[in-house]
Amino acid sequence: MAGRPAVVLVHGFWGGAAHWANVIVELNKRGFDDLHAVENPLTSLADDAERTRKMLRQIDGPVVLVGHSYGGAVITEAGDLPNVAALVYVAAFAPDAGESPGQISQEKPPAAFDNIAPDSDGYLWIKQDAFHESFAQDLTPDEALVMAVTQKAPLGSTFGDTITAPAWRAKPCWYQVSTADRMIHPDNERRMARRMNPRKTIELDAGHASLASQPVPVTDLIEAAADEAGSG
Repeated sequence: MAGRPAVVLVHGFWGGAAHWANVIVELNKRGFDDLHAVENPLTSLADDAERTRKMLRQIDGPVVLVGHSYGGAVITEAGDLPNVAALVYVAAFAPDAGESPGQISQEKPPAAFDNIAPDSDGYLWIKQDAFHESFAQDLTPDEALVMAVTQKAPLGSTFGDTITAPAWRAKPCWYQVSTADRMIHPDNERRMARRMNPRKTIELDAGHASLASQPVPVTDLIEAAADEAGSG
């Protein structure tokens, strides 16, 4: 396992770095000892991409950059740094140049679209009583309750922020589709995966929080990317 690249995990909307908890434990069990999880402010794509770049610049050697949900847009924008060896998308947005997550969602709205509401300060929240069914229907009610209460709301304007130069056009990438996703339409995930021509795509019978409900196959995908990046 010597020589494996570092892994940097990027969360999405309505959560923080701790959403990766189960994947972190699984990666550690497999001998990955250079693990990092970005805590993004969710105030704009530019802010989040720069925060991610700052972490990437602190790491010597190759990195597998992993994004969940909106975190996929972040790694698409920030993944152009030379030490990024691979990109892994977990039920994630992978916009092209000039595209935003909001635009992609409007083209094929997700099932839980109506359960998202803004507050008076412009932050978007998933209604707490609808969080379980919307974001994490394959977790236990208690697990979903904790996610609902601790959700990290993004500024609504972030949905409209567009990608400049998508890193997936230059870097090898992997994609995981959640077939029961209610936050990003599964067909949108499949379309984004197809056009990036990933090294591998897997489909899981999972809701949006596949990183929490199915950490083993998600980690399998990250490990495959790491092994290929390390051998390269």
